[in-house]
Amino acid sequence: MLRKALAALLMTAAPAFAEGDGPGPNLVIAVEGSTTGEIVIDLAADIAPKHVVQIVALAKSGAYDGVVFHRVIDGFMAQTGDVQYGKKGGDTAMAGMGGSDLPNLPAEFSDVGFDRGIVGMARSQDPDSANSQFFIMFAPGDFLNGQYTVVGKVISGMEVVDAIKKGDGGNGEVTDPDVMAKVTVQE
Repeated sequence: MLRKALAALLMTAAPAFAEGDGPGPNLVIAVEGSTTGEIVIDLAADIAPKHVVQIVALAKSGAYDGVVFHRVIDGFMAQTGDVQYGKKGGDTAMAGMGGSDLPNLPAEFSDVGFDRGIVGMARSQDPDSANSQFFIMFAPGDFLNGQYTVVGKVISGMEVVDAIKKGDGGNGEVTDPDVMAKVTVQE
């Protein structure tokens, strides 16, 4: 009986990631480059509160403005958010290796699966090393479930995500990458 009650509670407490739904905070990304448009991500403060606070702080400070999509693998995901080494116009050779001036975050794993449009935090081998980088899924990636922190879902602009310039390097590195021109928060 207790298990049924707990299961029912968990089902009702799960985040609602319906298309067009966005209770916020929402991350709004203006993309420029080979494609242009706007991506809106419903951030999941209920399942990854520490990560969402950090993403919001970085966006509000302007840290994400001008950061490239440095690793984009067709059929898998588009990665961005390296505020240290990923600024367009600078030397982006080390993009993907940096973070921000804020501390790394402890993992906030959930039972939300990595489906198309899910946004997860990038990290090193250490589960508690996420900082500023995140990735958007082009397609389901069940092998990531329970291994990376889910921070939200694209609720608008998935066609923009699909059009982001794909990488031509062995690890999805992108030559002349698309960029997050401006990142804002709607609360």
